[in-house]
Amino acid sequence: MELDLTRTVVAFLALVIVGNGVLILAPIPMAASTIAMMVLPSTLVFGAICLGIGVAHGQYRATH
Repeated sequence: MELDLTRTVVAFLALVIVGNGVLILAPIPMAASTIAMMVLPSTLVFGAICLGIGVAHGQYRATH
């Protein structure tokens, strides 16, 4: 599977949206506004860091 920037961003955002959507729909005592203000931004930041590490490791593996 060839991944380019567009497909990577779409897949990344789909994972974040699905994960946070399921959390909002789950029967837990947490308001949707709390999830949107606290969980969503931290999910995006953590995911972006992991994506950056993964891309750097993939580039390293491809060249060595």
